[in-house]
Parts: sequence; structure tokens; C-alpha cells
Amino acid sequence: MSHSATLEQGSAGSVITDDLTDEFHTLGLAGCIDKLTVPLRREGVSVHWETPHHGVEIPASSAGLLYQAAQETLANAFKYAHATDLTVRLAAVYHGVRLTVTDNGVGFNPASQSAGGRKHGYGVHLMTMAVHQAHGTIAIDSAPGKGTRVSITLPLD
Repeated sequence: MSHSATLEQGSAGSVITDDLTDEFHTLGLAGCIDKLTVPLRREGVSVHWETPHHGVEIPASSAGLLYQAAQETLANAFKYAHATDLTVRLAAVYHGVRLTVTDNGVGFNPASQSAGGRKHGYGVHLMTMAVHQAHGTIAIDSAPGKGTRVSITLPLD
């Protein structure tokens, strides 16, 4: 499998703007995140979805942050982890919403933010800062050879 797919700014990246487009309102958060997976699927990545069977009203700022976090996480799973299988879960939790992306990639040591001997993590660092600024939590579980799970929880209160 070639790892030349990108999460194109011209398509998926333009789904959400500062004032949220009609497409975001039509598709919802899950639909917009699903659009981010299209280039990955074209490259042979298997994507599995787990979403609630009922709608959850998410403030625009939280939806935008979860979308951007999904964009960063999916790009990293493909570009650095060389994942071939991804699970995206969007769930309502007590007073909040949680996005979890799990991959079967090469994994890394989160403490050192390195993968394949190269330093990475600027995007993850910015994502973590944004989640904390929104009073949310982020957990990154990974180990070399074990894949990665990124879980982001934002309060809805």
C-alpha cells in the first residue's frame, strides 16, 4: 500500500470553517469526520465506525475541535503509523462527548513522542493544548508494535 494519501485541504479540510458550513450542519460531526477517511479508504485502509444511535447536540466550538483532532489523529495514523485498520468511535459520555481513534499501526512511545526514530508531536502537542483549553481530556495509549489509541473527551456543560 502506498502512503501517499493526504487529508486534502481542498475537500475534507474545508468542511468546517469558523462559522460552520451548511455541509457540517447537514452531515453532522460524524459525517464530516467520515469524509476525512475517504482518502485513507482509497489507499486500502479499513475504517470501522461506532457511533451513538441517537443524536447528541454538540456546541459548534466542541464539534470544530473534535473535527480538527480527528483530522490530526487520522493523518498521523496513516502517515507515521502506517495503519491499515482504524476504528473511529464517537460517543456520548457523562456530561460530555468522546472521540476515540484506534489504529493497528507501528505504535510509538508517547513519552518520547517519537515514531520510527524521528521526532514527531508538534500537531499532537497543539491538539493537546486546545483540548485542555476547552477543559477536556486527552489520552494517548501506544507502544511500539502495538498500535495507538487517542481518546479525547470534551465537556458539554
